[in-house]
Amino acid sequence: MRPSPVFLGILALTVAGGVMAAFGDINTVFVRDRDPLLIAGVVIFVAAGWVASLSLHEFGHAMVAYRGGDYSVAHKGYLTLDVRKYTDPVLSIILPLIFLIIGGIPLPGGAVWINRGALRSRGTSSWVSLAGPLSNLAVGAALALVVALVPMAGGLVIAMSYLALLQIVTFILNILPIPGLDGWGAIEPYLPPQARELGAKVRPWAPIILFAILWFFKPANTALWQGAYSIFGAFGGYVDGAQIGFSVFQFWN
Repeated sequence: MRPSPVFLGILALTVAGGVMAAFGDINTVFVRDRDPLLIAGVVIFVAAGWVASLSLHEFGHAMVAYRGGDYSVAHKGYLTLDVRKYTDPVLSIILPLIFLIIGGIPLPGGAVWINRGALRSRGTSSWVSLAGPLSNLAVGAALALVVALVPMAGGLVIAMSYLALLQIVTFILNILPIPGLDGWGAIEPYLPPQARELGAKVRPWAPIILFAILWFFKPANTALWQGAYSIFGAFGGYVDGAQIGFSVFQFWN
């Protein structure tokens, strides 16, 4: 169960991005010609940090499943935090990162295949589904608290604040009771067979429809971000810092 070199490498890249952001000129965030070091640091920190959080999300599913009776997750490599074990490179990493960069919406990216029949109870199955989004919530809360309690350079503040906000958004999206998302997985064991069959049929399309709604229907997008900011603020998150971090992350706008 040791972390894989890939995960450690992603963490190292995240740290490198944080160092770059910390040494970037925060005074340039409101001018047209922003400091390239600041921009590169924020982009690297947020993108690499998001991939690391994807690994933690899927590891959360796998660890609860392992403790709940599905020991096959260990043989599949899910307990190594190696993002390659959870993903298809294009559909699970590249495409979500593109959506994150152009739209600021962090698509759920990974997947672990759980043998639900090996789990001890319906409650265990629900907790397996909930473990992933709860890990995002925990990471978001931890980052927000670190920003609030630990003095640090302004560039690192905005990078950590924006990554923390993205974790909250990811939590909200994943917790929705929509087939294909973790919220559905949490309630599915308690649904009647007809509802589970319907969920299985629409599972491939439901998340796509959801993200199309978020992309094209502004009130839905606004509601998502308002909910995220409310939770983020409840954890003591630096809202202005997250908004500035978002602006720097999308440096071309």
